Amino acid sequence: MLADAVPGDEDKVALLCAELDLFYGGRPRGTPAERAGAVRDVLFGMPPLAHALLAWDGLDLAGMAAYSFLWPAVGLSASLYLKELYVAEAHRRSGVGRVLMDGISAIAGRRGLPRVEWTTDMSNGDARAFYEALGAKPLTSKIFYRNSLTG
Repeated sequence: MLADAVPGDEDKVALLCAELDLFYGGRPRGTPAERAGAVRDVLFGMPPLAHALLAWDGLDLAGMAAYSFLWPAVGLSASLYLKELYVAEAHRRSGVGRVLMDGISAIAGRRGLPRVEWTTDMSNGDARAFYEALGAKPLTSKIFYRNSLTG
């Protein structure tokens, strides 16, 4: 089942994000309560800084699509930027990723947005193959930049 993240989901989202950190070779920072507080601040603060579409398997959080809106896009429209698509290890290869991507496309469609955009690591062959199987094509005309503001 897909649902927008709501207050009360932050503990499970923070736990999934800890798994995500480990997947990318990092370590979760802070205590579980501190991580849940950070999720709460980002998703449910005023104004929220991001949104999350959650995929549930019963009471288990199977995956998450974290996104924001970008403006301006083509013709002064906005676009949906998918920051992170992550499926819990126990739920991979079960269709959760496709369900989340369909859900993200539906959100963009309801908002009348002309496109969904995202990045993935060049080294993540599984993700690249998944996105290309959905019909997405890599955009080679852009270069991704980052300027870290903290040490």
